Amino acid sequence: MNLKEYIIEKSREVGIDLIRFTDCEPLNRVKDFMLERKGKGYMTEFEEENIEKRLNPKATFPDCKSIIVIGVSYNVDYDERPEFYLKGKLSKASWGQDYHRVLKEKIEKLIFEIEKKTEFSYVYFVDTGPLIDRELARKSGVGFYGKNCSVINEKYGSFIFLGYILTDLPLEKDEVEEEKCGQCELCIKACPTGAIEKPYRINPKKCVSYLTQSKEDIPYDLRTRMGIKIYGCDTCQLVCPKNKNVQKSEHNEFIPNDTKGYLDIVELFQMSNKNFKGKYGSMAGSWRGKKILKRNCLVALGNMKDERSLDFLKKVLADKEPMMRKYAAWAILNINKNIGGNIIKDALKVEVDKDVKNEMERLLKIFHI
Repeated sequence: MNLKEYIIEKSREVGIDLIRFTDCEPLNRVKDFMLERKGKGYMTEFEEENIEKRLNPKATFPDCKSIIVIGVSYNVDYDERPEFYLKGKLSKASWGQDYHRVLKEKIEKLIFEIEKKTEFSYVYFVDTGPLIDRELARKSGVGFYGKNCSVINEKYGSFIFLGYILTDLPLEKDEVEEEKCGQCELCIKACPTGAIEKPYRINPKKCVSYLTQSKEDIPYDLRTRMGIKIYGCDTCQLVCPKNKNVQKSEHNEFIPNDTKGYLDIVELFQMSNKNFKGKYGSMAGSWRGKKILKRNCLVALGNMKDERSLDFLKKVLADKEPMMRKYAAWAILNINKNIGGNIIKDALKVEVDKDVKNEMERLLKIFHI
């Protein structure tokens, strides 16, 4: 058994579903694409700004000779629903335990096993590294690009978390998989905000997944398309035929035992930061903190258009956070602009924050009140 075969065997033992290998040559195939994104202003606050670091493994790890790319499926079989009434939806990526911790633990176990066989230098990343992990996954043969830019594996579909290890080991690289979407464009048609502008091209700043994580103000026209999603968006993956009849994940860490895939909106607004961290701190969606999730919950309430939530929203108009008062005002008007108009006019009489007052007045004009 050679070293590569040994690594593959040990990866299975530590619970890694997919493992492939590639070289450390720059990812020049996507250089023009990255420059195009930068030129269009599509770069987000979550990305490494230096394109050289995004493309060249040796800019991060000069001694790099090979890259080990791993994938772990999070497509768990689960269909329970919570009983609470006002709920916001979490994407599958945030159903169970924080995948950063889960994958880091598996990668560290794999590294431990490799070190039993040979000495080597390395650096590893899960989602937070400078390199384009999806391009590494494509190049190594983990999967091929879908037209929604997700990496699709024939066995597991696209609900896979990615990680990679830059090493100084001379490991043979694997073959690239051919793209297999054919004429299908279901993901493009299903995208609620039109973020998938054309095959293999996404405007991330219109993507619901980005909107639910960004601290930037959510444009009015995109709020109404977010539905009740408060963290992430699975729409383009759920409609993908390549996710039908695939092998389900066997990783119990990703089963949403605590949330059932939703957050109780009323409870969230009543929770202290300490209680929030205690209950939800282990899920991936908690990294942005309670404040952004609360904002997203207000958008979700507005989109539910259920007048029974107006009493709750009126209380939020007195929240100490100006952002909450702004988004509560939008939600109230989006539910019922006639009833909401009177509520916001009354709120204006007691509102002291200039920015909040300006936002309320702007909303009254937008809703033609």
